[in-house]
Amino acid sequence: MVRLTPEVIENAPQYLNPVGQYELCLRDLKIPLIENLGATLNQFDTLDLTNNDLRKLDGFPFLPKIKTLYLSNNRITSIAQNLEEYIPNLDTVILNNNSLQNLADIDPLSTLPKLAHVSFIGNPIAMTKDYRLYIIHMLPNLRTLDFNRITNKERESASKIYKSKSSKKNKKKQNQTNTFVPGEQLTQRPASRLTKKDAEAIKKAIKEAKSLEEMEKLTAMLQAGHMPNLNNDGNNANSNTSGTNLMEI
Repeated sequence: MVRLTPEVIENAPQYLNPVGQYELCLRDLKIPLIENLGATLNQFDTLDLTNNDLRKLDGFPFLPKIKTLYLSNNRITSIAQNLEEYIPNLDTVILNNNSLQNLADIDPLSTLPKLAHVSFIGNPIAMTKDYRLYIIHMLPNLRTLDFNRITNKERESASKIYKSKSSKKNKKKQNQTNTFVPGEQLTQRPASRLTKKDAEAIKKAIKEAKSLEEMEKLTAMLQAGHMPNLNNDGNNANSNTSGTNLMEI
């Protein structure tokens, strides 16, 4: 196992590849993680990291010149978020024979604005139902997937399937939001604002209260700005029932 040190980078083969890109070859070194790529001084269009021991696609400094990553035959199980901040011009990424398990594992690639060619041959996700359609949906700028051109028919199918799924998911979420769950605290309506006339009526009811308990409840309501249910003569309705049902909001 070899760490990707500045010395390793400096001594690695570098050449103009058949498609006219300046390439740095870092393959067959059993590198465990991507690091120290700032030592490349952003000189390369292509990085070949095939046949290493990488577990995660991350660790990039700002390398705007990078257009192609070869990452086949590693052990990559996850892809870092926000790659567009570090390799914004990435056009091609080859991830054959890695260990991406779930379709959602590729979602971070969706933020790369210029990504046009990807391959996941040999990953568990490639055996998943609707694999191609999901990738096409998540990476709408793709031109090829697994070295096969993406057709208009596939784009239409992906849009139809995942637009429908998204609509059903949003509808379900909305229904859950509107459903009362026992034990949850209900949102209370704001209390009515007392008028001067209401306050005077409560004060009168307090003076005429027939028990200490009734007086205390009326006083608390007045302080809280709540209007109890009073009858026409200013007395508390139901005052003969120990002051219950005092408040109507």
